[in-house]
Amino acid sequence: MSLNHSDTSIAIVAVGPGDPSLMTLQGREILENADVVAGFKTVLDVVQPWLTNAEACPMTYRDQEDVLEYVESQALLGKKCVVCAWGDLNVSARELLARVRRRAGKVELTPGISSIQMACARAEISLEDAVFITLHQRRGASDDFASDVEEVVHFLKDGRRHVILLPRPYDLMPPGIAKELVSAGIAGDRPVTVFQRLTLDGEKRWNGNLDECGEITEEFSDLSIMVIFTGAGEGPDSPE
Repeated sequence: MSLNHSDTSIAIVAVGPGDPSLMTLQGREILENADVVAGFKTVLDVVQPWLTNAEACPMTYRDQEDVLEYVESQALLGKKCVVCAWGDLNVSARELLARVRRRAGKVELTPGISSIQMACARAEISLEDAVFITLHQRRGASDDFASDVEEVVHFLKDGRRHVILLPRPYDLMPPGIAKELVSAGIAGDRPVTVFQRLTLDGEKRWNGNLDECGEITEEFSDLSIMVIFTGAGEGPDSPE
């Protein structure tokens, strides 16, 4: 059976932060009934236990257009097609969602648990008291990091909310971000926690302040999240 583009449907399933046990039940059910499942290899590794009948289509940043075109072709044949995304699809998967929406008349979204939620739990803060910012999208020239962190600086100077920040692998990572913030006038003693690989093997946590973070020379994981607290004297190691 061949369908028209307007009649095709592709599901997007968010797989959570990495621990397979944090996949939603609805997401598992969709995967178990799928014919074709696409996603970046690290994402497909998480959902492999539920791909009992599906053709797995791993993709990279370079070939994702080709893979998604194949998914579209299978959807046009009436097959149940799924594209998987890290974490929660409403947090940092905007570009992937746009690519899929161009290829289907109907897109069914299944949210998941975000690593942002895990960072809040680990840092013992509420999302109500924080603002989330991603640096994945450039705001200025390739070397204009000051423009990239302008929004972060604004909220830190405002001082009313913690900032939960997604760095940009690999040119704007926690040490570079910390240096830019201090250069922009944020106090170097502002407490910060950096989480790496939340819920995955090798999960790490670093606590300190912006000055100390700026001096770190070791490479951070591309799955890193920074939590910058509202002011000195706050943070996970502060006295009650």
